[in-house]
Amino acid sequence: MSELEHLFARAETLIDRLERVLVPHTPTPDWSAHAYLWRRRGDHGGELQALPAPHRLALDDLLCLERQKQEILRNTEQFLAGRSANNVLLWGSRGTGKSSLVKAVFNALREQGLRLIEVDRDDLLQLPDILALIRDRPERFILFCDDLSFEPGESSYKALKAALDGSIAATPENLLIYATSNRRHLLPEFHSENREARVVDGELHQGESVEEKISLSDRFGLWVSFHPFSQTQYLAVVRHWLERLEHAGLNEDWPEIERAALQWALRRGSRSGRTAWQFARDWAGRVRTGEV
Repeated sequence: MSELEHLFARAETLIDRLERVLVPHTPTPDWSAHAYLWRRRGDHGGELQALPAPHRLALDDLLCLERQKQEILRNTEQFLAGRSANNVLLWGSRGTGKSSLVKAVFNALREQGLRLIEVDRDDLLQLPDILALIRDRPERFILFCDDLSFEPGESSYKALKAALDGSIAATPENLLIYATSNRRHLLPEFHSENREARVVDGELHQGESVEEKISLSDRFGLWVSFHPFSQTQYLAVVRHWLERLEHAGLNEDWPEIERAALQWALRRGSRSGRTAWQFARDWAGRVRTGEV
C-alpha cells in the first residue's frame, strides 16, 4: 500500500470513529405547541416539529362509533389524570375511523394538557431519542403511529416492541402509544404457519411464527376493533356530512342522494365513514356548480 493510500485509510477510519462518537444537535422543541411530527434528520437524530394547525376533528363528527369512542376517551382521560392507562391498538377495516378517533380525542382533551406526537413507521428506530426528549416534561403525550404494519425482519418492529414492554429502560410515565392498523397482529399472516400448530393434552398451541407475531400486538393493553358500516349506518354518515356542508334541499333530494351514495360505495367497494365523507364532498361540490 502506498503512503497516500495508507493516509486515506487512516482518514476513513478516523471519520468512522467520529460519526459514532459525535451526537447530532437536536433542536429544542416548541413546547407551546399541542401537536408535533417527528422529522428524521439524516441517518442520525431528528426533531419534534411543531404543528401550528393540527386537524380539527370533533368527536360529534364520528357517528356509529359509540363503543370505540367510550373506550378510547375513558383510557385517555385516565392517563391525563395521572391514573394508570394502557397503550392502544385500533385495528380493523380501512376508512372506519381509527385515525380520526385518535385525532378527535386529542382535540377534545388538548386544552387539558394532552399533546400528540405523530411518528412514521420508518422512524420508530429513533423512539429512544423521542422518549429522552419528553421524559421530564410536565405534559402528557400520545405517541401516534398511523396505518402501522411491518414486514418480517424490519428493525423498527423490534424498536416498537421494546418501547411497549421489553426494554430495560422504563417507558416515561407521561407517554402512551396509540397505533392504528388494518392488521390485528401488525404483521402478515400466512397459511403455511397453520402447519406449525400442535395439540398438547387436547389444547391447541400455536407455532413459533404465530406466537412471535401475536407477541407485538399483545403488548398493547387495549385492543379496539373497527368494522365496516351497515347500509343504514353509511347513509346516516352521508346525511351528517351533507348537513355539515350546509347542503340545501337535503330532505327533498334525499331519495336521489341515497341512490347516488349507494352507487358511490359500490364502486369503491367500501361502506365506511371515509367513503361517506368523500361522497358528501363530491355531491355538495357538484350541486354548487349545477351538475346535479
